[in-house]
Amino acid sequence: MSDNRDTLLAFILGGLIGAALGVLYAPKSGRETRSNIKKLGEEIVDTVSNLSDDFKEDESQFYEKRCEKASSGKDKVSESKD
Repeated sequence: MSDNRDTLLAFILGGLIGAALGVLYAPKSGRETRSNIKKLGEEIVDTVSNLSDDFKEDESQFYEKRCEKASSGKDKVSESKD
């Protein structure tokens, strides 16, 4: 799962970098270029924030599953002692 996330992140970052370079080299006025760069920066922040939230959620679920398994294993050991 980590490989898929890394690949997705690489594609997103590559696309954003390509878009940024396209904006910088486009024949537009400075005001338009600055506006486009600002929008691009906001998109990057949103994308990273969403990926971070997804990662936190996945890790939280993984942690909860591990705790449940550890607890059930502990219960089985206690039962076998009795």
